[in-house]
Amino acid sequence: MKAKNWRALERPYTRADYIAGAPQSRIAKYTAGKCSDDYDYELLLVAKEDMQIRDVALESARIALTKHLTSALGSENFFAELKVHPHHVLRENKLIFGAHADRLQEGMRRAFGKPVGRAARALKGSSIFRVLVKENGIEAAKEALDLASKKLPKSYQVIIKKLEKKAAS
Repeated sequence: MKAKNWRALERPYTRADYIAGAPQSRIAKYTAGKCSDDYDYELLLVAKEDMQIRDVALESARIALTKHLTSALGSENFFAELKVHPHHVLRENKLIFGAHADRLQEGMRRAFGKPVGRAARALKGSSIFRVLVKENGIEAAKEALDLASKKLPKSYQVIIKKLEKKAAS
């Protein structure tokens, strides 16, 4: 199957209790860095269109993001968070091919298929990654989010927000 087969949104298939052999999510961690209240800026990687993102693509993007931020800023000067979760179970109707390379079995049309992976559903305008940094880390965070977006399908934009400081009471 090609990657484009999984990008379009389809009806969610999420009830893992009823799915025999539903695969586990391949995402190891959802957060990285140090979580604290003293960050100045929040950067978001926002989807420009509706899509499904496979869990392996999310994990690859997360690893690239955290490696770049750790090497540029150190592990104590940022907080990165993956905002979507791969709930949707992907199915595939596996087709058999034999000795005759010129023909592939088509099998039953519109067959339900067996579980092969998981995907997160992202709607237009929803954030995929969130990074908190101080003022000196904005450029490194933008580069890291751009690097992560290249590992994901379709297109994204980076939104930068200045965080409000809480008044000490």
